Amino acid sequence: MKYHMIAFFMGFLLDQLLGDPYFLPHPIRLIGKLISGTEKRLRRKIAINETDKSRSELRQGAAMVLIVLASVVMASGFLLFAAYRIHPYVGMAIESLMTYQILAMKCLRVESMKVYHCLRKGSLEKARTAVSMIVGRDTEHLDEEDVAKAAIETVAENTSDGVIAPMLYLAIGGPILGFLYKAINTMDSMIGYKNEKYLYFGRAAAKLDDFVNYLPARISALLMIAASYLSGSDFSGKGAWKIYRRDRRKHASPNSAQTESVCAGALSIRLAGDASYFGKTVKKPYIGDALRKVEYEDIKRANHLMYVTAWLCEVLCLSVMLLLFI
Repeated sequence: MKYHMIAFFMGFLLDQLLGDPYFLPHPIRLIGKLISGTEKRLRRKIAINETDKSRSELRQGAAMVLIVLASVVMASGFLLFAAYRIHPYVGMAIESLMTYQILAMKCLRVESMKVYHCLRKGSLEKARTAVSMIVGRDTEHLDEEDVAKAAIETVAENTSDGVIAPMLYLAIGGPILGFLYKAINTMDSMIGYKNEKYLYFGRAAAKLDDFVNYLPARISALLMIAASYLSGSDFSGKGAWKIYRRDRRKHASPNSAQTESVCAGALSIRLAGDASYFGKTVKKPYIGDALRKVEYEDIKRANHLMYVTAWLCEVLCLSVMLLLFI
């Protein structure tokens, strides 16, 4: 427990300091390649007959989930246990690095702030390009406000998916459970779409992602509400709580609107609404109240809210671990 606590904290600090250097290989990219390769192999086994095709896609999609998760658990478990067998300090160092690679706080901040800097300089085209790197929607026709909204929504949603949820799983089960969570999350982001290609094949991954994020998303929202009260005059704790209670279910996913509603209420802005995906407009309800117009400075405020939320979670997790250790 002592080594786990130190590694948990060191990994958190490394993420804040280093982020995701592009010149270094990253395990999540390797997981992405594993998912792509496994999908290609399993799709060859899908039935051609239209009557059996949907069932075949469901089976092969479920098989892919099992193959990917088993591979990730075995690889991360072997590396971690081998390191601790060499020496506890070696194990702690490897666990710290693994923890660092599972978290994505600085990376999320860096990528969203690229959008902020483009908008600040008045370069809408570059801002559209920058935001297209972090969202799944079509961005070529977004105006300045919509570009800022897209970046804010990504930061708000990924405060749970990319920061708090992996932290919680790391605290409970170390890097093995952390990488298991990231594998599920990565599968959902790659194949969890409700389109013709992935409606059946990606269903197992999407449902599993909903399940593993159910409690973390709600814990993230409550921590973000607390962060809203602690973050100064630019944020409304009362607004965060009000909009969370009213709008937290206004999303097709049971989890995505949890932190998004808190962020909208904390910033006194309106998020979500209709969006275009692959050339098709998807109807979505609004989240929050348009008490003022969304501005590019809100991207910076959303990142501040994410950082305060993350520190609250870090302190909470370490406190619980300390109580268990004592």
